[in-house]
Amino acid sequence: MQYRQIGSSDLRVSEIALGSWVTFAGGVGFDTTRACTEAAFDAGITFFDTANMYGRGEAERAWGEILSTHPRDSYVLATKVWGPMSDTDSGLSGAQIAKQIDASLERLQTDHVDLYYAHRFDTHVPIEETIEAFQRVVDQGKARHIGFSEWLPEQIEAAIELAGPELFVASQPQYSMLWRAPEARIFDLSSGIGVSQVVWSPLAQGILTGKYLPGEPFPEGSRAADPEQARFFDLVLRPGVLEAVQRLVPIADGLGITLAQLALAWALRRSEVAAVITGASRPEQVHANASAAGTALDAATLAAIDDALGEVSVTEPVPAMYVEPGVLHR
Repeated sequence: MQYRQIGSSDLRVSEIALGSWVTFAGGVGFDTTRACTEAAFDAGITFFDTANMYGRGEAERAWGEILSTHPRDSYVLATKVWGPMSDTDSGLSGAQIAKQIDASLERLQTDHVDLYYAHRFDTHVPIEETIEAFQRVVDQGKARHIGFSEWLPEQIEAAIELAGPELFVASQPQYSMLWRAPEARIFDLSSGIGVSQVVWSPLAQGILTGKYLPGEPFPEGSRAADPEQARFFDLVLRPGVLEAVQRLVPIADGLGITLAQLALAWALRRSEVAAVITGASRPEQVHANASAAGTALDAATLAAIDDALGEVSVTEPVPAMYVEPGVLHR
């Protein structure tokens, strides 16, 4: 395993992180979650990413039980706030952040998280209130560092103008061979303020594993076959995508790696990326993903990837799902 620094923080994390969104969206049971988590430790993965809204707290609760058997200083733990926990509990008001951090810590069985993200930007709350609430969380020792996920450039700039360069250390955008939207503005903007990228969906919802074949129905039980998950596929499943992905297979074969490992190594080629968040439903997947760490791709390989994909990748600065433009001030 290889390790990288997150922004201007003191957090050193494994290049490959284990996330729990796929686990709890896909209905993976507790025993499998434990097995995947232990496989992560065995593989040198030290970075675990979750959110309060995953399973309405169940993801945090499971990891609270599992991770409590490991020394707290042996892993880096991140969670998020913003998403709905009930019909009335959502957003980034001061009261909501204060309430949700305490609830997350209780479920996670810890007195602090290492990284606390705003899961999205809240355009209905004055940004000053949100920034002050996150600063209080840090001052109280409940989170060591703060990050944001899928904020627009103008929202990032407004937050930094208020908070200064020290509060935020990580950005969590969707990023993969098929979704390159953050390269347009987010990467450069974040680098200039000491913020690293911790990217989600580096395998494009599993499309970059090669298991979805052109002209064939989605495999039964796969996320693509699940109506609840299908909307995430629509973002990247443009015409010609599956055919283009199959053109990547010989490139991976030539390197002696899997297509998934090629995709993870591609995302990690950027120095702005501190880690890629992977999901798993089997321990074997954890070990396979971890094997991508430290894989370097030369210029010829990167050019071959671009040639294979052609024009199917999203490169324009398209907002992610659930993103609203604008910034509210007091």
